[in-house]
Amino acid sequence: MLRPYPGMAPWLTTVVTLVDAAGRKPIQDLDLDGIAANRAAVYPRGRLAQRVLGAIDPSVTITTAVADGRGGTRIPLRLYRSGRSGPGAPVIFFYHGGGWVQGNVLNYDPLCADLAAGVGAFVVSVDYRLAPEHKAPAAAHDCIDATRWLLARAEQYAVDASRVAVSGDSAGGNLAAVVTKAFRDAGADGIRAQALIYPAVDCTLASPSIDEHASAPILTRAGIHAFLGHYLDGSGVDPRDPIVSPLFGDLRDLPPALIQTADLDPIRDDGLRYAAALASAGIPVRVTNFQGAPHGFASLAGAYRGGEAHRRELVGFLTAALSAARAGVGG
Repeated sequence: MLRPYPGMAPWLTTVVTLVDAAGRKPIQDLDLDGIAANRAAVYPRGRLAQRVLGAIDPSVTITTAVADGRGGTRIPLRLYRSGRSGPGAPVIFFYHGGGWVQGNVLNYDPLCADLAAGVGAFVVSVDYRLAPEHKAPAAAHDCIDATRWLLARAEQYAVDASRVAVSGDSAGGNLAAVVTKAFRDAGADGIRAQALIYPAVDCTLASPSIDEHASAPILTRAGIHAFLGHYLDGSGVDPRDPIVSPLFGDLRDLPPALIQTADLDPIRDDGLRYAAALASAGIPVRVTNFQGAPHGFASLAGAYRGGEAHRRELVGFLTAALSAARAGVGG
């Protein structure tokens, strides 16, 4: 049964209704077995699925590696290289969404392959540990450690460690923002850009849009509370700690940012507030709020009418930032 949502186009309403009803219970109704099943689910790759989710660029080669993390942790990586990302290519690290609880790197193949082909970059998708088995800040530590591990092997992977960008959606946008702050705090200056797609940056849940879109498709207020409970409850981490809420703490001297938000998303205002906070700290920031879009629209790029514009802006921003770094422009 279709569940119309104000401001959403009929075709997109049909798609998100099917996504919501695809045999997956809401996160708040799942036990550990249900969560594990959701994590393992891989999107179909047929022609209709490609129309909705996007196709994997055939010019991109996908391989894997495993990074070493703190405490003996082993962190799987999924690597994307196109014909344009030869020796000395810039690097884009991507951190997937899923509320720090769900999601997997395979379902981001279309997006990561687009970045590899469109930007001419070597793309690294980090398969970080997930809650509730691994509480905060395990996910953040894995993303920081995997990023450092690969950049320390820049010669082995034939990449330019001085031209690096980070990106991610939702919880992955949170992790990308956390990584940029960790690198700044360590005095490392290789990260030249951060591209955050509807990022969750405030674990105190103070954004007004959470109540405005409490019953939105794809992500609801109840779902947000459940995801955050899995990630934070029992972790001993304060919700205002920048390791989980990058909105807080010092935002100076961070790389330029692109922030893309979804207008019908309960965490829309997280992204808008973060953009305003970065700008107040003197960071160049570009923010685009995509009208009629639900949370998760970047994974439904073929179904959402603004999907092409989202992808074009994302690729253009990263290309410009990494090209400027090669030319020695900016910080």
